[in-house]
Amino acid sequence: MRASEKERLSTIRMAQAAIKQREVDERIVLDDAQVIAVLEKMVKQRRESIVQFEQGGRTDLADKEKAEIALLQSYLPAQLSEAEVEALIQEAVGSTGATSMKDMGKVMAAVKARAAGRADMGAVSARIKAQLGS
Repeated sequence: MRASEKERLSTIRMAQAAIKQREVDERIVLDDAQVIAVLEKMVKQRRESIVQFEQGGRTDLADKEKAEIALLQSYLPAQLSEAEVEALIQEAVGSTGATSMKDMGKVMAAVKARAAGRADMGAVSARIKAQLGS
């Protein structure tokens, strides 16, 4: 507030409001994993908004959303590298004995337990499908 960073302040307040809203709705106190899930959901919503704004020719609003994503990601755990994600997938496939698409749920559960909050699970899912489908 003292640095007069109005955009940063409004984004932090928005995140706090989302966290508080979920606590009130569910009548619980969120733990760290649940707070990370709320922040990830906010990032995902902004990514979807960016696509819509860019299709509508509103680059000013898309830039605002991109700035909010950057700020929210600074509060999330560091993302895994491509190699680390691939290693997790290989390990999960090996440990579950997955051989076909029927086993995708087992592999996703194993990877999600270890990569939650540190990797885009949509991209992870696509990689697992490619690997099990071939």
